Amino acid sequence: MGWYEDRVLPRIINKVLDNRHTREIRRRVAAGLSGEVLEIGFGSGLNLPYLPAEVTRVRAVDPSGKAAELARDRIVASTAPVDIVGLDGQHIPLSDDSVDAVLSTWTLCTIPDAVAAIREIRRVLRPGGQLHFVEHGLAPDADVRRWQERLNGLQQRIAGGCNLNRDIPAIVTAGGLTISRLERYYGPGEPKAFGSLYEGVAVTD
Repeated sequence: MGWYEDRVLPRIINKVLDNRHTREIRRRVAAGLSGEVLEIGFGSGLNLPYLPAEVTRVRAVDPSGKAAELARDRIVASTAPVDIVGLDGQHIPLSDDSVDAVLSTWTLCTIPDAVAAIREIRRVLRPGGQLHFVEHGLAPDADVRRWQERLNGLQQRIAGGCNLNRDIPAIVTAGGLTISRLERYYGPGEPKAFGSLYEGVAVTD
C-alpha cells in the first residue's frame, strides 16, 4: 500500500462517506447485529455509533494504519470493545466458526479478490450467522453501466483500487453465502455511476 492509499485516502473516505444519507444507510445495515461481529473494511469506525446494544465485541479488519488512527475517538466511545485483528479481508486471522455476524459497508469494491473474502467470511461465521452489507457496484441500467466501464480505470487509480462495476450478488453467492434480503437503489444525490447500491443480508447454509 502506497503513501496516498494509506495516509491520504482514509481521510477522504472519512469525510465523503459520513453524511446524512450514509448515516441512515449505516443504521439500517447494522440493525439486527448481535454478539461478536467481524467488520471487514473497518476504516475509521464510521459504523460504530450505529451498532445495536446487543453487539458484545467487534473484530476489525482494515489495511490502513491511518484509518485506525482516525477511528480512535469512535473506538473509545463504542459500547462494544473493538479489537483490530487483521489487515486483509482475503485472509482473516480468526478461527473457523468464531463470529456471530459480519458487517461490510462499501468494502467489497476494493478487495482484490472479493470472492475469496466472502469465502473467508463464510469460514469464520458460526452456523446460522449473517453478513450485513451495503456495497456499490454494477448498475441496473445499461447506460449507467457503460459509464461505469469508462470510468472504472480512473476510479481504481484515485480510490485505492475501488471498482465501480462489480456484480455484488454474484460475488456473495460465488463465495458460498445465500442472499436472504437484497435491495437495489441509487444513492440520493450521487452520480448514478458511483451510487448504484446493493443493501442486504446473506446467510450461511
